[in-house]
Amino acid sequence: MSIKLTTLIENNPSTTNPALVCEHGLSVYIETPDCTILFDTGQTGNFIKNASLLGKDLAAVDCMLISHGHFDHSGGVHKLLEQGILGSHTKMIVGEEFFKPKFKRMEDNSYFFAGNSFSEKDIEAAGISIKKVDEDTIQLNDNMLIFHHFKVSNNFEHHNPLFVIEENGGHPLDQFQDEIALGIKTEKGLVLLVGCSHVGIVNILNDVSKRVDMPIYMVIGGTHLVEANEERVEKTIEAFKNLGIEKIAVSHCTGEHTIEKLKTSFGDGFVMNNTGNVITI
Repeated sequence: MSIKLTTLIENNPSTTNPALVCEHGLSVYIETPDCTILFDTGQTGNFIKNASLLGKDLAAVDCMLISHGHFDHSGGVHKLLEQGILGSHTKMIVGEEFFKPKFKRMEDNSYFFAGNSFSEKDIEAAGISIKKVDEDTIQLNDNMLIFHHFKVSNNFEHHNPLFVIEENGGHPLDQFQDEIALGIKTEKGLVLLVGCSHVGIVNILNDVSKRVDMPIYMVIGGTHLVEANEERVEKTIEAFKNLGIEKIAVSHCTGEHTIEKLKTSFGDGFVMNNTGNVITI
C-alpha cells in the first residue's frame, strides 16, 4: 500500500514554495488507496490556501481527525465550516473528551482560552457526522488504526501544569484524555502520526507498541519536547532507538534544540516535516 502525507501547514516555512503560509500549528493531508484523511487543521484556516496551492482537494476528505482540542490543531475547522468545503460524506473523528473547554493559566493567574472555536452543534449543523472515540483503539479500515487513552510508562514525561480544563466550576490539570493518534500499517511497519503528544511521546509509543503486532517504523508530527530538559530529550531519543524506529519526521512543538539532537542521532532517518513537505511511503 502506497501512502502520501503532505504537511499543509506547520510552524516552519516551506523551503521549496515561498507562496505557502506557515503558522504555529499542524495540518497533514493523507492520501491512501482506501481513503483521504485530514489530520488537524492548524490555527487559523490558512491551511486551506496551502491545500489549493499544493493541489490537495479538501472536498475529497473522507475523515477529519483532530488530535486534541487545542486551537493550533482545531482552529481551521471554523473556516472549513464557514466555506462549506467538507461534504456530508466526511466524518469527523475526535476523542470522547474533545469538547471539554481548554485553557492555559497565565502569569497573572488569569485563564487564556486555548480550545475549539466551534461546538458539537456547529459540526452537526454542517451535516458532518461526529465519531467520538471512547475505546483505546479502533479500526478505521484494514490498514489504519486510531489510538486513544495512552498509559503512563515512565517517570520523566510530565503534563504541563499551565494547561487546564474547565470542569465543575474549577480548572483541574488537563490530562489530555482526548488526545488521539493515527497509525497506518505499511510493509515497513507502523507509521504513527501524532498531533502534540501532550501525554508524552514515549508514553504514546510504548503503549502503541503493545497494541499492534508490528514494529513502529516512523513517527510524524509534534512531540511537545520544546519544553523538555536535556535529560528528557536524551531519554526520548534512547526510547526511539530501543523501539527500533527508523524514521523521525517531527517538528511543530518539538523545539529547535531537540530537532538538532534528533538530526544528529538519526542522520538520514530524520525528516524536517515543515510546511509543504511530502512524505511518500
